Amino acid sequence: MARLEPHTVSAYNTAKQSENKMHDDTVARQFGFSGGLVPGVDVFAYMMHPPVRKWGRAFLERGLIEARFVKPVYDGEIAEVTADEANGVLTLEVRSRDQLCATGSASLPDRAPQISLADYPEIAAVSQRLPVDAHSYEMGKWLGVVPRSWAGDDATGYLADVRETLPIYAREGLGHPGLAQRVMNKVLVDNAILGPWIHVGSRMQLLAAAKTGDELTARAKVTANYDKKGHRFVELDALVVANGRTPVAHCWHIAIYQPRVQAAA
Repeated sequence: MARLEPHTVSAYNTAKQSENKMHDDTVARQFGFSGGLVPGVDVFAYMMHPPVRKWGRAFLERGLIEARFVKPVYDGEIAEVTADEANGVLTLEVRSRDQLCATGSASLPDRAPQISLADYPEIAAVSQRLPVDAHSYEMGKWLGVVPRSWAGDDATGYLADVRETLPIYAREGLGHPGLAQRVMNKVLVDNAILGPWIHVGSRMQLLAAAKTGDELTARAKVTANYDKKGHRFVELDALVVANGRTPVAHCWHIAIYQPRVQAAA
């Protein structure tokens, strides 16, 4: 096993002003955390640095990466991503405050799988968002999103937000794969009014390198909805599509959309 050069970042909570108050210090403390959480999708973006540094554009075109978030990363804290390579697989960990915060892995398949757009019907997001309830993410339900693009200042701003320093994105005009994860969060947000909620894990098979400014959407199916230890979970199987025609990522996304409230500290 060989260890790659660690990737160290000063974590940044990009969602302090978001609708999800789990990123707000006061609300997060009510759930037993010491402050607002850095979004899981951004921690996942930190984890994408080592495989892109190792495999370059090939990873952006067909890489496979997954992550599970086990402890929060907090704003302004140092987060270190380590990658140990064995048999063509990178074992990834994120540590902050001397705690293991995330685990995962990344690999480079010989080719990207062929996935048909026809297997993922295009659905619009709901026309009127309502407070989340038992019907918002019913098993088997298809969900869409409001299209979103990151171009110009939005693209460079995103790279700064996730502390990405690799030159490949600006040099080749490519979109960071973490943007597909932001679109996955939008599947939940664009279809219901949520209270505080938590992204807990994802698996993503990249299918093509997205370009800066691509209009991204997701075609998502609810594959699980269950209660575990007082938390309400939802699982999604989705295709992230660029410009209505090019699949760029096949994603599996897990979130606690109704967390159990802890006693205030």
